[in-house]
Amino acid sequence: MSETEMHVYEPALGHGLKHDPFNSIIGPRPIGWISSKGADGSINLAPYSFFNGFNYTPPIIGFSSTSLKDTLRNCQETGEFVWNLATRDLAEAMNQTSAPAPYGRNEFELAGLTQAPSRVVAPPRVAESGVAFECKVTQIVVLKNWQGGDTPAQMVFGEVVAVHIAQRLLKDGVFDTFGAGIILRAGGPSGYAEISPSSRFDISRPG
Repeated sequence: MSETEMHVYEPALGHGLKHDPFNSIIGPRPIGWISSKGADGSINLAPYSFFNGFNYTPPIIGFSSTSLKDTLRNCQETGEFVWNLATRDLAEAMNQTSAPAPYGRNEFELAGLTQAPSRVVAPPRVAESGVAFECKVTQIVVLKNWQGGDTPAQMVFGEVVAVHIAQRLLKDGVFDTFGAGIILRAGGPSGYAEISPSSRFDISRPG
């Protein structure tokens, strides 16, 4: 396509649109629904839309906190967190945990969710969630711009040291990705998407 057929902008100068398209284009994105515990025992639960898996062995996941939020503070203090799978039946509760709240306010209680004990780490799991990864922090990295300057964002990486999967989500020993009701963060300020059997297609790797 020619330049006249493209909307072109430099992010530092503004996008000139009604809503920043970056989050809509990089999506749908997995949701990092992170529970953590501070040094003072405070429990926090919050969703992060910059989240993904980064390694198989050992399994490493990570999420980016775009500012110094409670989850980041807890990970810095105690070095542990739990990722909880966000599903369609938990979407409203997950959204409630994104509400602004003072440090020390327990979002499990705010959203009417149940704390379940973890096996290896101190932060609790969301009992209602079908999957949870208990994690030990491996790195916290300050993200930089291309000129080498620090941004307000910090990337938290964690090694998965224990996994919880509901038996109902295992079909002949295979996790039922398309039947679990997994939700993803999609475009705009309120868009979400659900993984479903109708959205599936298969492509075999070459060779």
